Amino acid sequence: MTSCRKSPSGGRRLAAAVLTLVAVTTGTAALASCDTGGDSSGTTPVSPRPTPPHTASFTGSPPAALASAEASARARASAAASSASAAASSLEASISAEVARANAAAAEALKDVQGGGNARSDVSLTGKPRAETAGLQVVVVTITNRTQQQASYAVQVDFTDSSGKVVESRIVGAEDLDPGEQAQPLAISRKPADMNLTPTVAKAQRY
Repeated sequence: MTSCRKSPSGGRRLAAAVLTLVAVTTGTAALASCDTGGDSSGTTPVSPRPTPPHTASFTGSPPAALASAEASARARASAAASSASAAASSLEASISAEVARANAAAAEALKDVQGGGNARSDVSLTGKPRAETAGLQVVVVTITNRTQQQASYAVQVDFTDSSGKVVESRIVGAEDLDPGEQAQPLAISRKPADMNLTPTVAKAQRY
């Protein structure tokens, strides 16, 4: 049997070659990991994110387009209010002179009334369809004389918005109602049709 022995010089050469290979590999990896500036690396450079401007430090007037839009919105709102007022005036003009006189007398009768008056239980409200009123909010005020003698009535109707704030008040009246007789004057809001208002009886006075 023949035994093989490794030459000491051959072992040293193999160990040196292994060390050299490890050193080259390590150096190459280090260069690859540190090289971010070359075009052939395949990596995308990271750009810093821009900082948004601090708008609180801005001064001057808003852009012309914004100012124009705001002016246009105000003009539309003003036109809507004027249109509603004109429509209400036209509708009220069609009411008889007798009703107009009764409403004027009612306003006079309510001048010194404190609280809700003495006849709120004699009054109820019913809304008319807007299709019949040119889009206006019109309330039928039904007044019933529940006493045993002739009486006149003055009623104040308040129109409130969604927060409960009174934005408009209208006064109507009915004169010389016999016992059990009813009258149905109209309380007409002059506010634009797109305002959702709730009518309530604020005061009702029998006199």
